[in-house]
Amino acid sequence: MKQYGIKDIKNIALAGHAGAGKTSLAEALIFKAGASDRLGKIADGNTICDFDSEEIKRKATLNLSLAAFEYSGKKINLLDAPGLFDFAGGMYEAVAAADTVMIAVSSKSGVQVGTEKAFELAKELKKPTAFAVTKLDEQEADFYGVLERLKETFGNSVCPLIVPVVKDRKVVSYVNLLEMKAYSYDAKGNAKETEMPDGELADKSGVDVEYLIAAMSEAVAETDEVLMDKFFAGEAFTQDELIDGIQMGMTQGIITPVACCSSFNLSGIDLFLKNMLFLPSADSNPAETEGGEVAYDEKASVSAFVFKTVADPFVGRMSFIKVVGGSLKPNSEYINANTGNPEKIGKIFTLCGKKQLDVTAASAGDIVVAVKIDANTSDSICQAGKTKIFKPVKFPRPCYGMAVAAKAQGDESKISTGMQRLCEEDKTLSFGMNSVTKEQILKGLGEQHLEVAVAKLKTKFGADVSLSIPKIAYRETIRRKIEGVHGKHKKQTGGSGQYGHVVMNFEPCDSETLVFEEKVFGGSVPRNFFPAVEKGLLDSMKKGVLAGCPVTGLKATLTDGSYHAVDSSEIAFKLAAGIAYREGLKKADPAILEPIGKLFVTTSDSHTGDIMGDLNKRRGRVLGMNAVRAGYTEIEAEVPMREMQSFTMNLRQITRGRGSFVLDELRYEQLPHNLVAEVVASIGESE
Repeated sequence: MKQYGIKDIKNIALAGHAGAGKTSLAEALIFKAGASDRLGKIADGNTICDFDSEEIKRKATLNLSLAAFEYSGKKINLLDAPGLFDFAGGMYEAVAAADTVMIAVSSKSGVQVGTEKAFELAKELKKPTAFAVTKLDEQEADFYGVLERLKETFGNSVCPLIVPVVKDRKVVSYVNLLEMKAYSYDAKGNAKETEMPDGELADKSGVDVEYLIAAMSEAVAETDEVLMDKFFAGEAFTQDELIDGIQMGMTQGIITPVACCSSFNLSGIDLFLKNMLFLPSADSNPAETEGGEVAYDEKASVSAFVFKTVADPFVGRMSFIKVVGGSLKPNSEYINANTGNPEKIGKIFTLCGKKQLDVTAASAGDIVVAVKIDANTSDSICQAGKTKIFKPVKFPRPCYGMAVAAKAQGDESKISTGMQRLCEEDKTLSFGMNSVTKEQILKGLGEQHLEVAVAKLKTKFGADVSLSIPKIAYRETIRRKIEGVHGKHKKQTGGSGQYGHVVMNFEPCDSETLVFEEKVFGGSVPRNFFPAVEKGLLDSMKKGVLAGCPVTGLKATLTDGSYHAVDSSEIAFKLAAGIAYREGLKKADPAILEPIGKLFVTTSDSHTGDIMGDLNKRRGRVLGMNAVRAGYTEIEAEVPMREMQSFTMNLRQITRGRGSFVLDELRYEQLPHNLVAEVVASIGESE
């Protein structure tokens, strides 16, 4: 594929709710542009963008995919993003790299939670937006009902450009308002110009062409004073003025165009492609660096950022790169601005699904892929001596965890290597060891997310694992002081024996680790045995006397004891300290501590009552509420970690996917007495 200039490159993210038709739209656009010789279908598992084995199996987009193709002298980089909430990381990557966020909306289902979330993310990252109303061939399609809902939800910025003419609930033609022409389509999606409609565009819609032209002209007039004067003078805008005004309005965030089509029978797809040509280019919006905004510039020094990493067991690490400055060339050496290390760029190419297309160079604004470089997601690649660090891609934090265990012995190294690679690829995954329970914990955005990660671990890296609910990292402590506890280890054998005797006090304290003191008088215990006593206590604290949990908040004081000149040894005093520990803790009112987390839940105002009720059932304590943005509230609470395993799914059900949360461990508190027996029994069963 040849090199394109910045104004001839269109980077478009396809986002929206799951099932809205994003992947089918991408397939239809690629086919109609002539970049593919067949029209794939999700049901058949042969689409260009959903080529991963898990995507084919589940018939859903799980990963961000790049589909680059040429059309009418332009290069279009389509970024097909997942719509399922469990795989939201792909949408964050797509929006970060895109110059326009095209949000697919089903003409049957209308505005859904995924529609709103994609729009909110685009606005947060200051990206121009557009809507693609899909599935107009289906029986229950209602374009004008959806259009009205879009205006109600997203305001007067919504501006239709391609609209259907509907008779007897069937689309008979499409009107391109920029051209002021209407087209009908045959069964193969071939267009034929037809008469412009007269009157309502659909029964009971109350909408005609004149009304839509007036609304579009008013929106365009607001982008420029000269156009505003012309509008008030009653003069009609030329097609070029409309295109420039819409492009400017999108960049300013005051116009969100709407187009419609059917990916199934290809009707309206050609009009859709034409309108994509005037969407904003990269030079319309600056890139964000740690030091401020930087314009996309072909003449500047080379700078680029990595917005996605793919761990391919055959090809190696694939880094998706968006060029900001200059021209990125193969077989060149650059600097990783984040690490300071050199980055040798070998071959670079673009992708159309999994098909690789060689690129001789990539200009500012273009998206390409490099293989086997060291850069990670969000790293910046720059020309030596002229480094810039771009702001990292913002990802949702992993919030749902499960314990991972190998099904076959000897797979531990495969699991570790595979998980590391998968976490490099998907920044919404995390993997690590719980230092208390000694379990390996995999965290993601939901149950399906972890299932797919485990499936990839098996197919890509040959490690088969099982998932289970993680153990809670309980601890034990004491609640009162106990004095004069004896611990004596005495063992006589044929030769020299073992003898160690300590007298100790135990009391609670605020320290996480053991506080050890000695107040021995008269040499009853020689000083050289003090470290052995302390070591015996430290080893013993790994298990408490109630449920075998690690002990915290313990102060031990060695006050007395005795020794034997021949039989005493370090091991004897270590064992004696352990005996004193077990006897003392039983008498010092032992208790189980449970971890408490600090929780911040962001939810729509209409669901705050339901969330607070759910938290109360989980023994949570609501500390306060704060308004975070229009229509949304943040709930701050403290909750026991043992009650939070199902919260991710419950929150999604209660809020229909609108809610999100952050949970961090805060401190330990005493477990309620009525739960002690249950916890002790559960720990005993797990061991």
